[in-house]
Amino acid sequence: MKLDLEGARVIVTAGAQGIGRAILDAYLAEGARVATCDIDEAALATLPPEVFHQNADMGDGAQIERFIAAAIGELGGLDVLVNNAGIAGPTSPVEDIDPADWDATLAVCLTSQFHCVRHAVAALRASDNASIINLSSLAGRLGFALRTPYAAAKWGVIGFTKSLSIELGKDGIRCNAILPGIVAGDRQRRVLEAKAQRRGMSFAEVEAEAFSYTSLKDYVQPEQIADQVLFLTSPRGRMISGQAVSICGDGQMLA
Repeated sequence: MKLDLEGARVIVTAGAQGIGRAILDAYLAEGARVATCDIDEAALATLPPEVFHQNADMGDGAQIERFIAAAIGELGGLDVLVNNAGIAGPTSPVEDIDPADWDATLAVCLTSQFHCVRHAVAALRASDNASIINLSSLAGRLGFALRTPYAAAKWGVIGFTKSLSIELGKDGIRCNAILPGIVAGDRQRRVLEAKAQRRGMSFAEVEAEAFSYTSLKDYVQPEQIADQVLFLTSPRGRMISGQAVSICGDGQMLA
């Protein structure tokens, strides 16, 4: 299927590793021009030379503003903004959560998306195929015990996305949220390890429990998320907006 993304100008936040890297690589394969940021210098060093990148903390509004301005300047405009940056946050009963950890989780997982959009929207209005993708989570639809900061942020992402779709539709800007389920990678492994430790269970037991609540009992691959992102932001996805799209193997619960 031809996606007609050659030459598209794309920003992917936190794109040097994990889901973000899979999305970035998929856009490059389609001939798009991509800019990204990350806080991991070693990961940034692995990016192809044609990718514009900066070290930027998505929990810091001033750094976000500088990155978005520099990226748009380097790309000469903007067609796609993928708000991918996120952190897992603490795994703990709500009464034991440090308020600073709560604030940090919401800052990166939710507020960073607000900052990125507010600084990018003028450039997106000038595009003839403008799209915003906000990474949420299955936790943003189902909730997640012991992960309340993360779940609260991801629920917020869905509300933010729907509101943007209504607000920016008149400008021809599509806005959709992606809700991954149990995604293969180091981050998911660390989450399961933390839950196993908190609950006095083995990793294998926690992993098996997690898959017991999905119809397709396997990890979501980052590349599968990238496939959906590219379709939604391509001209073929031009009438899809305001949606919360789950890529989760039909998850019914997060344990």
